[in-house]
Amino acid sequence: MPLASQNTKGPCFWCIKVMKWVPVLFIMTIVAWSYYAYVIQLCFLTVDSLMVKILYLIFYHISLAMFLWAYWQTVFTDIGRVPQKYRIPDVCHEQLLRAESAEEQHNILEEYSKNLPNVNVNINGAVRYCDKCRCIKPDRAHHCSVCGECVLKMDHHCPWVNNCVSFTNYKFFVLFLGYALLYCIYVALTALPYFIAFWNGKLSGVGRFHILFLFFVAVMFAISLISLFFYHCYLVSENRTTLEAFRAPIFRTGEDKHGFSLSRYNNFCEVFGDDPKKWFLPIQSSLGNGIEFPLNLHQQRTYRSMECTQNGLETNS
Repeated sequence: MPLASQNTKGPCFWCIKVMKWVPVLFIMTIVAWSYYAYVIQLCFLTVDSLMVKILYLIFYHISLAMFLWAYWQTVFTDIGRVPQKYRIPDVCHEQLLRAESAEEQHNILEEYSKNLPNVNVNINGAVRYCDKCRCIKPDRAHHCSVCGECVLKMDHHCPWVNNCVSFTNYKFFVLFLGYALLYCIYVALTALPYFIAFWNGKLSGVGRFHILFLFFVAVMFAISLISLFFYHCYLVSENRTTLEAFRAPIFRTGEDKHGFSLSRYNNFCEVFGDDPKKWFLPIQSSLGNGIEFPLNLHQQRTYRSMECTQNGLETNS
């Protein structure tokens, strides 16, 4: 079996694997050039005042450090994987293959998943099952075709970080967007006076072209980041993922886009944690385990009434 797995990983597999890092290398190349343009060409060779140089460099390095820290965490944090108890055993998988109807498959999956804490179902009201991973999907988990496996609370697969944005790194991703936006705005604003001086013909030397492009690149990235950052701030406040924004999660009672929404503050704490000191640091502080999620009051009452009804039927029988 190991030999067969190795044989499938030919040159094309490794070529694709390497190509996936191109967007990350592109971003790091832009950051490296911007560091040279800002620190050397702008601060050291263009800014005259020593005090201004020091202030520019201090706040620049703080914003750059936070941006790179959040980016590193987003890229290299391992995606949340489905626990073993959700995996279908070989016997159950054989039963699914031998099942003669969709209803029979549904009954097999219902029987196997009855002790799992799932509340979401698929569009047909059946257990959410991934035939590629051979597992019951936990709530809010989805199969990523790029990663090739089911991912806990999957938001989307981002090529710019070569990773799935999911339960384990969603906080880091939002901070990465926020600090990247802050970095671009800071660079653009501090480079603006020298950009204006360039257009007025008051700036000379080869470095002026670095400052010109530095300003344009910072503004361009800031414009592209601002909508994405505030969109994810909205998703955090609603306790939704990007996938759930396109298709609301389905419960036994039907679709409910507010099914996991608790309150603005509690939704924020689910992602950033309940310790304010850790909110804006790229360190793990999200609440929960990526498997079970608290429901809003409506869904809680619904499931309590369903459990009472089921218990009553079992007692009568």
